[in-house]
Amino acid sequence: MAIGNPFSLGGTVTAGIVSARNRDINSGPYDNYIQTDAAINRGNSGGPLFNLDGEVVGINTAIISPSGGSIGIGFSVPSKTAMPVIEQLRQFGETRRGWLGVKIQQVTDEIAETLSLKPVRGALVAGIDDRGPAKPAGIEAGDVIVKFDGKDIKEMRDLPRIVADTPVGRDVEVIIVRKGKEEKKTVTLGRLEDTDKLAAATPSKKDAAPEEKTVVQKTLGLNLANMSDDLRKRYKIKETVKGVVITGVDSNSPASEKRLGAGDVVVEVAQEAVATAADLQKRIDQLKKDGRKSALLLVSNADGELRFVALSLQ
Repeated sequence: MAIGNPFSLGGTVTAGIVSARNRDINSGPYDNYIQTDAAINRGNSGGPLFNLDGEVVGINTAIISPSGGSIGIGFSVPSKTAMPVIEQLRQFGETRRGWLGVKIQQVTDEIAETLSLKPVRGALVAGIDDRGPAKPAGIEAGDVIVKFDGKDIKEMRDLPRIVADTPVGRDVEVIIVRKGKEEKKTVTLGRLEDTDKLAAATPSKKDAAPEEKTVVQKTLGLNLANMSDDLRKRYKIKETVKGVVITGVDSNSPASEKRLGAGDVVVEVAQEAVATAADLQKRIDQLKKDGRKSALLLVSNADGELRFVALSLQ
């Protein structure tokens, strides 16, 4: 049941069914909503969602509504999410969220296969903030975080919420999978400042650049070239970025589907650094020889932002 003051009518009660918990409506990195069809309209926000025992289970927050009125799809923040925030507001006058200092992305079936990760789970670390707590703890790009403070990380979006709800300054045990084996790390959690972004690695679409006649990897659909001053200048690649430059992408290739583009830089293949196009070719040939179905590439954009991309070798 929901209580509120819809349309300024005064105290109003509506009843409904909980369709789902932990619903993600893309409103932010901490989405964890209860979905109900108890009618929620303007004036209900901030009111309680409670069960028949009178226990408050959520705080009514949002609805999906093409018309502006209730269509039976409403969302509440769970009480267990709200309570720590209330305590922080009482104690500090502000919210204080935990910060790990990693850039993460979803573990897909292809990526899991290249990392020998079974079952598919966790959050893949695509990059480490040099100022963050993860770096001194020994967490590296390519690690998959599968457990944080005793809580399982079933998918990428679980991690930001669990980290944010963990007290700042606490020593936390983190279980990672590195090269197919589980390892334990201890992280002293930092504080997420308002200016920090809890980053999820998202591919960026680039304009196609003129192709060059360089080493071509037909299977992956990539044209590759060794890093040079000319290429750095052409694609505005930062000096800190090292690897093999992509100078062209076959529009019908897996690489194009994964939004790789000219000016991206391949930093690693199968978690080993590559310095030249010949190195990259050699690594791909070896993976095919070993019977691997996919190749895991660590790719940097011109600004040095990293992400993992799994490309089919079939």
